[in-house]
Amino acid sequence: MKRIVVLGAGESGSGAAILAKEKGFDVFVSDCGTISEPYRALLDQNGVKWEDGKHSEELILNADEVVKSPGIPLTAPLIQKLQAQGTPIISEIEFAARYTNAKMICITGSNGKTTTTSLIFYILKQAGLNVGLAGNIGNSLALQVAHENHDYYVIELSSFQLDNMYDFKADIAILLNITPDHLDRYDYKFQNYVDAKFRITRNQTADDAFIYWAEDPVIDREMKKIQLGATLYPYGFSQPNPLPVGEDELALKGRHNVLNSMAATIAANVVGIRKDVIRESLKTFQGVEHRLQYVATVRGVRWINDSKATNVNSCWYALESMTTPTVLILGGKDKGNDYSEIDELVREKCHTLVFMGLHNEKLREHFGSFGLNIIDTNNLHDAIQGAYRAAREGDTVLLSPCCASFDLFKSYEDRGEQFMAAVRSL
Repeated sequence: MKRIVVLGAGESGSGAAILAKEKGFDVFVSDCGTISEPYRALLDQNGVKWEDGKHSEELILNADEVVKSPGIPLTAPLIQKLQAQGTPIISEIEFAARYTNAKMICITGSNGKTTTTSLIFYILKQAGLNVGLAGNIGNSLALQVAHENHDYYVIELSSFQLDNMYDFKADIAILLNITPDHLDRYDYKFQNYVDAKFRITRNQTADDAFIYWAEDPVIDREMKKIQLGATLYPYGFSQPNPLPVGEDELALKGRHNVLNSMAATIAANVVGIRKDVIRESLKTFQGVEHRLQYVATVRGVRWINDSKATNVNSCWYALESMTTPTVLILGGKDKGNDYSEIDELVREKCHTLVFMGLHNEKLREHFGSFGLNIIDTNNLHDAIQGAYRAAREGDTVLLSPCCASFDLFKSYEDRGEQFMAAVRSL
């Protein structure tokens, strides 16, 4: 019996383990952290052996194949040992795709992935298709393949997930944009990150579609260097407008969301969805949590939760959409950020910056000379109180951190939820 070892027991790892068990493999799950209770229960219910708080090498190095959590870097010592002995290491998406013939609509990019993925899923649902939502949102692809039977999957893919995909093929691949992110995982070499993003085109043929933002300078540069097998669908403001509604009719506001809506529209057209369904969906889609999410108005000040802005470019889009004087809350786990991208918008839009992280030295060094009111904190409570005192009637307080959340929070969702709860208690 072939032995599958799953490293990491979060959503993707647990799903991969359940699918492997169902397919008759000898399955073992190992997580060096603490497996949360819902996933422990799921593994126990399905008779999957597991450990947490450690990696027992004698139970791992004998694997025929390893399914790795995207959160584990390729430089981890255990991964290095597995690679040295030639053990295949794949992603949960790669593993799950072996057991379904569903059409795969895959979305990646530095920013806008969740919004665009959710919008495409919404359009397909509105069209009455049998579709699942997977990847970084929704239930894991593996768990859905194990327990459900969809005709289509709309999948949000990070660069980490793409790193360990080899035979997987996207029927429709969408590349929204590429800006520096996660450079700490790519030897601080931007090209390595770019290469990871372009893996979404791997194995595509002329029967498949590659939808990409033609005006992104990084994508444009790469497209001139490589030859792709897919049918190409460029979009952007310099391309023919695919939208069946006016920009002012879109439910999603902001220039960046016009582009996201273009990508989703082209994907829906490729699938063959009727124009009237696409039109109505673009007008009624509600957006996603933690992305420019209105929280409350307190004493004439609007509070916006953009916790999903875990990189500088995402914050740029948020600031670009601000129409009032802004108090910006930023900071967290720096991933090799270059904050100069938002310099012009910070000077134009913000009168106060609130730093919220355990290590704010880089933020102080970069923004200290801007002549703005700066409030330096290392926790959520002090950040919100500082922003509350600094904001004037008619202002907006924007949480758009530019950084990962793991210094103070479990996830960007946890950061956003705590922020919203604290604002509503003001």
